[in-house]
Amino acid sequence: MAGYNLLLFRRCLSINGFRNIWTSRTLFSEEAKNTSTEGSGSNTETEEEYEKNIESKILNASLKFVHNYGWSQQAISAGAESIGYPGVIHGMFPNGGADLVQHFYSSCNQELNEMLRAKALAIEENPSEPKPTAEVQVREAMENRLRMLVPYKKSWPQAMALLVVPPNVPKSIANILTLVDDICYYAGDRSVDFNWYTRRIVLAGIYKTTELYLLQDNSEDHKETWKFLERRIEDAIQLRRVLSIPNDLPPPDQALSKASEAASAAFITARNILGISWRNR
Repeated sequence: MAGYNLLLFRRCLSINGFRNIWTSRTLFSEEAKNTSTEGSGSNTETEEEYEKNIESKILNASLKFVHNYGWSQQAISAGAESIGYPGVIHGMFPNGGADLVQHFYSSCNQELNEMLRAKALAIEENPSEPKPTAEVQVREAMENRLRMLVPYKKSWPQAMALLVVPPNVPKSIANILTLVDDICYYAGDRSVDFNWYTRRIVLAGIYKTTELYLLQDNSEDHKETWKFLERRIEDAIQLRRVLSIPNDLPPPDQALSKASEAASAAFITARNILGISWRNR
């Protein structure tokens, strides 16, 4: 346990500067607001926390009405009424359905984070057990996160449309990048170089294209989606291997061949990550 806590401390030191840029400032607006009111008295802070708890309870209760009303103010009103609040309280959520989507997205991220943390603790406490490879950990984490969308699969295209409305984009980007950052970290990525960004951008692309594939997959238990996810991760791994620089430079003819191979692999991988012509796969 002590070793794991030290690992978390080092993480904060190593990536804090990166992540402040990487994630949208809107993701931390509530934290900044609470910090600024610490000196103004406990009553104000308690009221804010109380209001935030009410909002969270209403949004949680609203999720079960998404199947009937979609990601909308109507679902929020129904959720509020189901736990004893007046339906007009949906006025607390000026962005309507987008607030419900963002709440669901960040809640799922938090749930996955807790799952990954629990697995990390289990590995820490049982060092003799074989540790899964980083690729396996990434695939399992992404699959677990995507499975959280399955109960809302029919209405998720509406949610995705709300996420790309310009006022909602900053927090949407923050949510997806926070998701892949957590996945990278718990898979063992401790880098603080430029690759810190590139790995997360690639994983964000893999996640979003697999999400789109999931919406059109009617196979049992969405097994075709998980195969698609595995192929995309393997594409990224192969590209990394092809582009790696060896200690000893090869002869010119081999270097030219390797460069051609790298360019081809880069094109194929980019196409696959972006989901172009995936129906032919």
